[in-house]
Amino acid sequence: MTNPELAFDLTDAEVLRPGGLDRGAVSFRSGLIVEDTIGKPVDLRGYLVLPGIVDVHGDGFERHLAPRRGAMKEMAEGLVATEAELSANGITTAILAQFISWEGGLRGLDFAEQVFAAMRDVAPSLVSDIRAQLRFETHQLSLCADLPERVRDWAVRYVVFNDHLPHERLADGRVPKRMVGQALKAGRSPETHLALMQELHAASDQVPGAMDQLCAALSAAGVQMGSHDDRTAAQRADWQARGVNVAEFPETLEAAKAAKDAGGAVVLGAPNVVRGGSHNGNVSALDLVSMGLCDALASDYHYPSPRRAALMLWQTGVLDLDAAWRLVSAGPAGVLGLHDRGVLATGQRADLLVLDRETLRVAATFVAGRVSYMSGAVAPRFMH
Repeated sequence: MTNPELAFDLTDAEVLRPGGLDRGAVSFRSGLIVEDTIGKPVDLRGYLVLPGIVDVHGDGFERHLAPRRGAMKEMAEGLVATEAELSANGITTAILAQFISWEGGLRGLDFAEQVFAAMRDVAPSLVSDIRAQLRFETHQLSLCADLPERVRDWAVRYVVFNDHLPHERLADGRVPKRMVGQALKAGRSPETHLALMQELHAASDQVPGAMDQLCAALSAAGVQMGSHDDRTAAQRADWQARGVNVAEFPETLEAAKAAKDAGGAVVLGAPNVVRGGSHNGNVSALDLVSMGLCDALASDYHYPSPRRAALMLWQTGVLDLDAAWRLVSAGPAGVLGLHDRGVLATGQRADLLVLDRETLRVAATFVAGRVSYMSGAVAPRFMH
Protein backbone atom coordinates (compact mmCIF):
# COMPACT_ATOMS: atom_id res chain seq x y z
CA MET A 1 0.00 0.00 0.00
CA THR A 2 1.22 3.51 -0.76
CA ASN A 3 0.17 7.01 0.19
CA PRO A 4 0.16 9.22 -2.92
CA GLU A 5 0.05 12.43 -0.86
CA LEU A 6 3.11 11.76 1.30
CA ALA A 7 6.24 13.30 -0.21
CA PHE A 8 9.48 14.26 1.52
CA ASP A 9 12.93 15.53 0.60
CA LEU A 10 15.34 14.23 3.22
CA THR A 11 18.31 16.60 3.23
CA ASP A 12 21.70 16.95 4.93
CA ALA A 13 21.78 13.38 6.25
CA GLU A 14 24.50 10.88 5.43
CA VAL A 15 22.78 8.64 2.88
CA LEU A 16 23.89 5.10 2.11
CA ARG A 17 23.65 4.54 -1.62
CA PRO A 18 25.27 1.80 -3.68
CA GLY A 19 28.98 2.49 -3.26
CA GLY A 20 28.93 4.29 0.08
CA LEU A 21 27.74 7.28 2.06
CA ASP A 22 27.04 10.71 0.59
CA ARG A 23 25.18 13.85 1.64
CA GLY A 24 22.75 14.17 -1.24
CA ALA A 25 19.01 14.36 -0.68
CA VAL A 26 16.65 11.39 -0.73
CA SER A 27 13.24 12.25 -2.12
CA PHE A 28 10.20 10.03 -2.27
CA ARG A 29 6.61 10.34 -3.40
CA SER A 30 3.79 7.85 -3.92
CA GLY A 31 5.84 5.20 -2.18
CA LEU A 32 8.83 5.39 -4.52
CA ILE A 33 12.22 7.09 -4.46
CA VAL A 34 12.35 9.84 -7.08
CA GLU A 35 15.26 11.67 -8.63
CA ASP A 36 14.14 15.29 -8.19
CA THR A 37 13.26 17.09 -4.99
CA ILE A 38 9.48 17.33 -4.95
CA GLY A 39 8.18 17.24 -1.40
CA LYS A 40 8.46 18.79 2.02
CA PRO A 41 12.12 19.35 2.95
CA VAL A 42 13.24 17.67 6.17
CA ASP A 43 16.64 18.57 7.62
CA LEU A 44 18.20 15.31 8.87
CA ARG A 45 21.58 16.67 9.80
CA GLY A 46 23.00 14.33 12.44
CA TYR A 47 21.27 11.23 11.04
CA LEU A 48 22.01 8.36 8.69
CA VAL A 49 19.50 7.28 6.04
CA LEU A 50 19.81 3.61 5.08
CA PRO A 51 17.82 1.10 3.03
CA GLY A 52 15.13 -0.67 5.03
CA ILE A 53 16.09 -4.02 6.54
CA VAL A 54 14.72 -7.10 4.78
CA ASP A 55 14.49 -9.94 7.30
CA VAL A 56 14.50 -13.23 5.41
CA HIS A 57 13.79 -15.45 8.43
CA GLY A 58 12.56 -14.62 11.92
CA ASP A 59 10.57 -16.35 14.64
CA GLY A 60 10.68 -13.65 17.31
CA PHE A 61 6.98 -13.06 16.62
CA GLU A 62 6.02 -16.09 18.72
CA ARG A 63 6.14 -14.09 21.97
CA HIS A 64 3.45 -11.78 20.59
CA LEU A 65 1.17 -14.43 19.10
CA ALA A 66 1.42 -16.85 22.02
CA PRO A 67 2.63 -14.93 25.09
CA ARG A 68 1.77 -17.85 27.37
CA ARG A 69 0.03 -21.21 27.27
CA GLY A 70 -3.67 -20.72 26.55
CA ALA A 71 -3.32 -17.04 25.63
CA MET A 72 -3.50 -17.45 21.86
CA LYS A 73 -6.90 -16.06 20.96
CA GLU A 74 -5.88 -12.64 19.59
CA MET A 75 -3.69 -13.46 16.62
CA ALA A 76 -4.50 -10.18 14.86
CA GLU A 77 -3.39 -8.12 17.86
CA GLY A 78 -0.26 -10.24 18.08
CA LEU A 79 0.63 -9.42 14.48
CA VAL A 80 0.10 -5.71 15.14
CA ALA A 81 2.46 -5.96 18.12
CA THR A 82 4.95 -7.86 15.97
CA GLU A 83 4.90 -5.10 13.38
CA ALA A 84 5.61 -2.51 16.06
CA GLU A 85 8.72 -4.43 17.15
CA LEU A 86 9.86 -4.96 13.57
CA SER A 87 9.48 -1.29 12.71
CA ALA A 88 11.27 -0.11 15.86
CA ASN A 89 14.23 -2.16 14.66
CA GLY A 90 14.24 -0.80 11.11
CA ILE A 91 12.77 -3.91 9.49
CA THR A 92 10.55 -3.01 6.55
CA THR A 93 10.04 -6.47 5.02
CA ALA A 94 9.76 -9.45 7.36
CA ILE A 95 9.42 -13.17 6.75
CA LEU A 96 7.77 -14.80 9.76
CA ALA A 97 8.88 -18.42 10.05
CA GLN A 98 6.25 -20.78 11.47
CA PHE A 99 6.79 -24.49 12.04
CA ILE A 100 4.65 -27.46 11.19
CA SER A 101 6.39 -30.12 13.22
CA TRP A 102 5.85 -33.41 15.01
CA GLU A 103 7.08 -31.47 18.07
CA GLY A 104 3.53 -30.17 18.54
CA GLY A 105 2.39 -27.24 20.66
CA LEU A 106 3.41 -23.92 19.10
CA ARG A 107 5.08 -25.95 16.35
CA GLY A 108 2.09 -28.16 15.64
CA LEU A 109 -0.29 -28.11 12.67
CA ASP A 110 -3.25 -26.69 14.62
CA PHE A 111 -1.32 -23.64 15.81
CA ALA A 112 0.26 -23.13 12.39
CA GLU A 113 -3.17 -23.06 10.75
CA GLN A 114 -4.18 -20.21 13.05
CA VAL A 115 -0.97 -18.29 12.40
CA PHE A 116 -1.07 -18.61 8.62
CA ALA A 117 -4.75 -17.71 8.44
CA ALA A 118 -4.16 -14.62 10.58
CA MET A 119 -1.20 -13.54 8.49
CA ARG A 120 -3.14 -14.04 5.26
CA ASP A 121 -6.03 -11.94 6.56
CA VAL A 122 -4.23 -9.27 8.63
CA ALA A 123 -0.89 -8.63 6.93
CA PRO A 124 -2.40 -6.65 3.99
CA SER A 125 -3.74 -4.06 6.44
CA LEU A 126 -0.34 -3.41 8.03
CA VAL A 127 2.22 -0.85 6.91
CA SER A 128 5.17 -3.24 6.97
CA ASP A 129 5.48 -5.95 4.33
CA ILE A 130 4.96 -9.10 6.41
CA ARG A 131 5.06 -12.51 4.74
CA ALA A 132 4.91 -16.12 5.87
CA GLN A 133 7.46 -18.88 5.72
CA LEU A 134 6.52 -22.48 6.51
CA ARG A 135 9.18 -24.55 8.24
CA PHE A 136 8.25 -28.15 7.57
CA GLU A 137 9.68 -31.17 9.38
CA THR A 138 10.60 -33.65 6.69
CA HIS A 139 9.56 -36.89 8.44
CA GLN A 140 5.85 -35.99 8.60
CA LEU A 141 5.06 -38.25 5.67
CA SER A 142 1.31 -38.27 6.35
CA LEU A 143 1.15 -34.51 5.65
CA CYS A 144 3.14 -34.42 2.43
CA ALA A 145 0.33 -35.18 -0.04
CA ASP A 146 -1.91 -32.37 1.17
CA LEU A 147 0.80 -29.82 1.89
CA PRO A 148 0.86 -28.06 -1.51
CA GLU A 149 -2.89 -27.41 -1.24
CA ARG A 150 -2.54 -26.11 2.31
CA VAL A 151 0.32 -23.85 1.25
CA ARG A 152 -1.83 -22.42 -1.52
CA ASP A 153 -4.78 -21.82 0.79
CA TRP A 154 -2.57 -20.07 3.35
CA ALA A 155 -0.95 -17.90 0.63
CA VAL A 156 2.49 -19.12 1.73
CA ARG A 157 5.18 -18.59 -0.92
CA TYR A 158 8.25 -19.85 0.94
CA VAL A 159 8.80 -23.32 2.45
CA VAL A 160 11.90 -24.40 4.35
CA PHE A 161 12.68 -28.01 5.28
CA ASN A 162 13.98 -29.07 8.69
CA ASP A 163 14.84 -32.35 10.36
CA HIS A 164 15.04 -32.00 14.13
CA LEU A 165 14.71 -35.67 14.98
CA PRO A 166 17.62 -36.84 17.19
CA HIS A 167 18.40 -39.73 14.87
CA GLU A 168 21.63 -40.84 16.54
CA ARG A 169 20.07 -41.30 19.97
CA LEU A 170 16.95 -42.92 18.53
CA ALA A 171 19.06 -45.34 16.48
CA ASP A 172 21.00 -46.28 19.62
CA GLY A 173 17.82 -46.84 21.62
CA ARG A 174 18.56 -43.94 23.94
CA VAL A 175 16.00 -41.44 25.22
CA PRO A 176 16.52 -38.08 23.46
CA LYS A 177 17.64 -35.10 25.49
CA ARG A 178 14.90 -32.77 26.78
CA MET A 179 12.29 -35.28 25.63
CA VAL A 180 10.08 -35.04 28.72
CA GLY A 181 9.85 -31.25 28.61
CA GLN A 182 9.18 -31.33 24.88
CA ALA A 183 6.40 -33.88 25.40
CA LEU A 184 4.72 -31.75 28.05
CA LYS A 185 4.82 -28.67 25.80
CA ALA A 186 3.12 -30.72 23.10
CA GLY A 187 0.44 -31.93 25.51
CA ARG A 188 1.56 -35.55 25.24
CA SER A 189 2.79 -38.10 27.72
CA PRO A 190 6.53 -38.77 27.50
CA GLU A 191 5.78 -42.33 26.42
CA THR A 192 3.51 -41.20 23.57
CA HIS A 193 5.99 -38.55 22.46
CA LEU A 194 8.91 -40.98 22.42
CA ALA A 195 6.87 -43.56 20.49
CA LEU A 196 6.06 -40.90 17.86
CA MET A 197 9.71 -39.97 17.47
CA GLN A 198 10.68 -43.63 17.12
CA GLU A 199 7.98 -44.20 14.51
CA LEU A 200 9.10 -41.21 12.45
CA HIS A 201 12.75 -42.22 12.70
CA ALA A 202 11.93 -45.77 11.56
CA ALA A 203 10.43 -44.38 8.33
CA SER A 204 13.59 -42.44 7.39
CA ASP A 205 14.18 -44.46 4.22
CA GLN A 206 10.86 -43.16 2.81
CA VAL A 207 11.72 -39.50 3.33
CA PRO A 208 13.96 -38.82 0.28
CA GLY A 209 11.31 -40.03 -2.16
CA ALA A 210 8.60 -38.09 -0.39
CA MET A 211 10.72 -34.93 -0.52
CA ASP A 212 11.37 -35.44 -4.23
CA GLN A 213 7.62 -35.47 -4.90
CA LEU A 214 6.78 -32.66 -2.50
CA CYS A 215 9.47 -30.34 -3.81
CA ALA A 216 8.42 -31.01 -7.39
CA ALA A 217 4.82 -30.04 -6.54
CA LEU A 218 5.85 -26.91 -4.67
CA SER A 219 8.27 -25.87 -7.41
CA ALA A 220 5.55 -26.28 -10.03
CA ALA A 221 3.38 -23.93 -7.95
CA GLY A 222 6.13 -21.29 -7.89
CA VAL A 223 6.92 -21.71 -4.19
CA GLN A 224 10.42 -20.75 -3.08
CA MET A 225 12.22 -23.40 -1.02
CA GLY A 226 15.10 -23.62 1.42
CA SER A 227 16.80 -26.17 3.65
CA HIS A 228 17.73 -25.60 7.28
CA ASP A 229 20.83 -26.61 9.26
CA ASP A 230 22.63 -28.52 6.50
CA ARG A 231 25.80 -30.20 7.77
CA THR A 232 27.35 -31.86 4.70
CA ALA A 233 27.93 -31.12 1.04
CA ALA A 234 25.94 -34.25 0.19
CA GLN A 235 22.88 -32.97 2.08
CA ARG A 236 23.09 -29.65 0.27
CA ALA A 237 23.48 -31.37 -3.10
CA ASP A 238 20.36 -33.45 -2.49
CA TRP A 239 18.32 -30.35 -1.71
CA GLN A 240 19.79 -28.40 -4.62
CA ALA A 241 18.79 -31.23 -6.99
CA ARG A 242 15.19 -30.77 -5.80
CA GLY A 243 15.24 -27.06 -6.61
CA VAL A 244 15.78 -26.04 -2.99
CA ASN A 245 18.16 -23.14 -3.58
CA VAL A 246 18.39 -21.43 -0.17
CA ALA A 247 20.62 -22.81 2.58
CA GLU A 248 19.47 -21.41 5.91
CA PHE A 249 21.97 -21.48 8.79
CA PRO A 250 24.34 -24.18 7.46
CA GLU A 251 26.08 -25.71 10.43
CA THR A 252 29.46 -26.30 8.77
CA LEU A 253 31.86 -24.59 6.41
CA GLU A 254 31.51 -27.59 4.10
CA ALA A 255 27.76 -27.12 3.72
CA ALA A 256 27.98 -23.35 3.24
CA LYS A 257 30.67 -23.69 0.60
CA ALA A 258 28.68 -26.39 -1.21
CA ALA A 259 25.64 -24.12 -1.33
CA LYS A 260 27.59 -21.23 -2.82
CA ASP A 261 29.48 -23.43 -5.28
CA ALA A 262 26.16 -24.73 -6.59
CA GLY A 263 24.81 -21.23 -7.11
CA GLY A 264 22.54 -21.28 -4.07
CA ALA A 265 22.04 -18.57 -1.48
CA VAL A 266 23.33 -18.77 2.10
CA VAL A 267 21.37 -17.20 4.95
CA LEU A 268 23.06 -16.86 8.34
CA GLY A 269 21.86 -15.77 11.76
CA ALA A 270 22.54 -12.16 12.73
CA PRO A 271 22.57 -13.11 16.46
CA ASN A 272 25.46 -15.46 15.66
CA VAL A 273 27.42 -12.49 14.26
CA VAL A 274 26.59 -10.29 17.26
CA ARG A 275 27.58 -13.05 19.70
CA GLY A 276 30.76 -13.79 17.80
CA GLY A 277 29.81 -17.45 17.42
CA SER A 278 27.03 -19.99 17.41
CA HIS A 279 25.23 -20.67 20.69
CA ASN A 280 25.34 -24.41 19.98
CA GLY A 281 28.85 -24.81 18.63
CA ASN A 282 28.23 -24.65 14.88
CA VAL A 283 30.44 -22.78 12.43
CA SER A 284 30.77 -19.07 13.20
CA ALA A 285 28.65 -16.82 11.01
CA LEU A 286 31.33 -14.15 11.39
CA ASP A 287 33.88 -16.50 9.83
CA LEU A 288 31.54 -17.32 6.94
CA VAL A 289 30.81 -13.63 6.34
CA SER A 290 34.56 -12.91 6.30
CA MET A 291 35.03 -15.67 3.71
CA GLY A 292 32.29 -14.27 1.46
CA LEU A 293 29.99 -17.22 2.13
CA CYS A 294 26.93 -15.23 3.15
CA ASP A 295 24.18 -13.63 1.07
CA ALA A 296 21.91 -12.49 3.90
CA LEU A 297 21.77 -12.11 7.66
CA ALA A 298 18.44 -12.94 9.31
CA SER A 299 17.02 -11.97 12.70
CA ASP A 300 16.40 -15.62 13.61
CA TYR A 301 15.02 -15.17 17.15
CA HIS A 302 16.04 -11.52 17.85
CA TYR A 303 14.76 -8.58 15.80
CA PRO A 304 17.42 -6.02 16.86
CA SER A 305 20.23 -8.27 15.62
CA PRO A 306 20.26 -7.54 11.84
CA ARG A 307 20.91 -3.84 12.44
CA ARG A 308 23.41 -4.55 15.21
CA ALA A 309 25.26 -7.20 13.18
CA ALA A 310 25.63 -5.01 10.08
CA LEU A 311 26.84 -2.05 12.13
CA MET A 312 29.27 -4.26 14.05
CA LEU A 313 30.74 -5.61 10.82
CA TRP A 314 31.25 -2.01 9.69
CA GLN A 315 32.60 -0.62 12.95
CA THR A 316 35.09 -3.46 13.43
CA GLY A 317 36.40 -3.12 9.88
CA VAL A 318 35.30 -6.54 8.67
CA LEU A 319 33.33 -4.90 5.83
CA ASP A 320 32.68 -1.37 4.68
CA LEU A 321 29.22 -0.01 5.46
CA ASP A 322 27.86 -0.62 1.97
CA ALA A 323 28.88 -4.29 1.98
CA ALA A 324 27.81 -4.84 5.59
CA TRP A 325 24.40 -3.25 5.11
CA ARG A 326 23.79 -5.19 1.91
CA LEU A 327 23.68 -8.33 4.06
CA VAL A 328 20.49 -7.03 5.70
CA SER A 329 18.96 -5.13 2.77
CA ALA A 330 19.79 -5.84 -0.87
CA GLY A 331 21.17 -9.30 -0.08
CA PRO A 332 18.05 -10.75 1.53
CA ALA A 333 15.85 -8.88 -0.94
CA GLY A 334 17.69 -10.72 -3.71
CA VAL A 335 17.29 -14.06 -1.94
CA LEU A 336 13.54 -13.45 -1.88
CA GLY A 337 13.39 -12.19 -5.46
CA LEU A 338 12.22 -8.75 -4.29
CA HIS A 339 14.18 -6.56 -6.67
CA ASP A 340 12.16 -3.42 -5.97
CA ARG A 341 13.81 -2.79 -2.59
CA GLY A 342 17.06 -3.07 -0.67
CA VAL A 343 18.90 -0.05 -2.13
CA LEU A 344 18.22 3.67 -2.15
CA ALA A 345 17.94 4.37 -5.86
CA THR A 346 15.48 6.10 -8.16
CA GLY A 347 12.41 3.96 -8.86
CA GLN A 348 12.90 1.70 -5.86
CA ARG A 349 10.33 1.41 -3.08
CA ALA A 350 10.82 4.05 -0.40
CA ASP A 351 11.72 1.48 2.25
CA LEU A 352 14.24 3.17 4.50
CA LEU A 353 15.27 3.81 8.06
CA VAL A 354 16.76 6.83 9.79
CA LEU A 355 19.46 6.22 12.41
CA ASP A 356 20.74 8.68 14.97
CA ARG A 357 24.35 9.19 13.85
CA GLU A 358 25.71 9.29 17.40
CA THR A 359 23.79 6.42 19.06
CA LEU A 360 22.96 4.44 15.87
CA ARG A 361 19.47 3.84 17.25
CA VAL A 362 16.48 3.74 14.93
CA ALA A 363 14.76 7.13 14.83
CA ALA A 364 12.28 6.47 12.00
CA THR A 365 11.24 3.73 9.60
CA PHE A 366 9.36 4.15 6.32
CA VAL A 367 7.76 1.38 4.25
CA ALA A 368 6.79 2.30 0.69
CA GLY A 369 6.90 5.92 1.82
CA ARG A 370 4.60 5.40 4.80
CA VAL A 371 5.68 5.90 8.40
CA SER A 372 5.82 2.64 10.33
CA TYR A 373 7.89 3.99 13.23
CA MET A 374 9.08 7.37 14.47
CA SER A 375 10.38 8.37 17.87
CA GLY A 376 12.28 11.06 19.72
CA ALA A 377 13.96 14.19 18.44
CA VAL A 378 13.55 13.32 14.76
CA ALA A 379 9.75 13.58 14.86
CA PRO A 380 9.52 17.42 15.06
CA ARG A 381 11.69 17.69 11.95
CA PHE A 382 8.98 15.95 9.95
CA MET A 383 6.14 17.87 11.59
CA HIS A 384 7.39 21.41 11.13
